[in-house]
Amino acid sequence: MPLYLSRFSYTPETWARLIGNPEDRSKAARSYIESVGGKLHGFWYAFGTHDGHCLWEAPDNASMAAVALAITGGGALDSFETTVLLSVEETLDALQKAGHVGYRAPGA
Repeated sequence: MPLYLSRFSYTPETWARLIGNPEDRSKAARSYIESVGGKLHGFWYAFGTHDGHCLWEAPDNASMAAVALAITGGGALDSFETTVLLSVEETLDALQKAGHVGYRAPGA
């Protein structure tokens, strides 16, 4: 199954609710991905541009998109970005295929 890395940031209102009622949100994240047949591999909070990161596995892009849409539709997040992660083997396959694409730079 494909792996996905999501980065998210809470709204100030969400942080205020969590301060008033601390909650382990990794349990919620796990239930969301499991509802589409996937698996949560990790859930971390962080300093920096994003408040947190999740590493998950989903059966396909549509399943991961469904989870992302449901989460962002809830209104608790200021941002939510997901990146599809490629294995080394997938990247090597892509590199081999790229050699046959025949790309031409603009104006060349």
